[in-house]
Amino acid sequence: MIESATGVILRTRPLTETSLIVQWLTPEFGRISTVAKGARRPKSPFAGKLDLVYLADFSFSRSRRSELHALREVSLRETHRELRNDLGLLQQASYCAALVQQTTETETPLPAVYELMRGLLKHLAQCPPQPPAVFAFELKLLKELGLSPDLADNQLSAGTKRILTELVQKDWPVLSRLKLSAAQSHELRQFLHGFLIYHLDKIPRGRTAALAGNSDHAG
Repeated sequence: MIESATGVILRTRPLTETSLIVQWLTPEFGRISTVAKGARRPKSPFAGKLDLVYLADFSFSRSRRSELHALREVSLRETHRELRNDLGLLQQASYCAALVQQTTETETPLPAVYELMRGLLKHLAQCPPQPPAVFAFELKLLKELGLSPDLADNQLSAGTKRILTELVQKDWPVLSRLKLSAAQSHELRQFLHGFLIYHLDKIPRGRTAALAGNSDHAG
C-alpha cells in the first residue's frame, strides 16, 4: 500500500553505491525511515530533492518486514536555502535535527515536535546564528518530551532564570529579540549540557559548533 506524508529530512546516509536511507520527521507518522533506490545516480528522479532539512511531500510503500520503507515520489516544498548560505545556521539546524532523531521513537505521531522543527527552521532563516535559538529548541523539545527543567528550583542566577522561562514559553518571533549577556549564555550552556546528559545519557555531536555562532554576524 502506498502512503503519503509531508516531512522534514532529519538525515540522509548511503545504503549502497546507488541508494540512500532518508529519515523524515512527519506530523502524522512521526519519525520514519525510507530507502531512496537509485538516489545517488546522476539521473535519478530523486536528484536534488533529498538533503538535510528539506521540506517535501513524499509517498512510500510500507515494508511488512522492517521499519525501512520504499520511497516512491518526492515533491519539494522548501530547501531552506538561507541555511545553506551560512555555516553557523546549518550547524544549528543539523544539531537540532540530530537531537530530535535521538530523543523520539520511530513511527509515533509527533505533530508538536514537527511544528517545533518547522518553527526553528523558519526562525533560523530570518536571524543570524545565535545561541538562544539552540537553547530555546532544547528547552521546547524537553517540554514536549515531559522533561522540562524546574523553572524555579535550580541554581541559576535570577536574570538567567528569567531568560530560561522566556525561552520555554515565548514564540519564535519574540525570541528573535531576546538578548543574552555572555555570562547568561555561558550559564545556560552549562546548565542545559548537564541537564541533557543526565536525562538523555548523551548529547548528539555538533552542540559546541551549533552554540559557537558565526563570527561574520557578530555585533
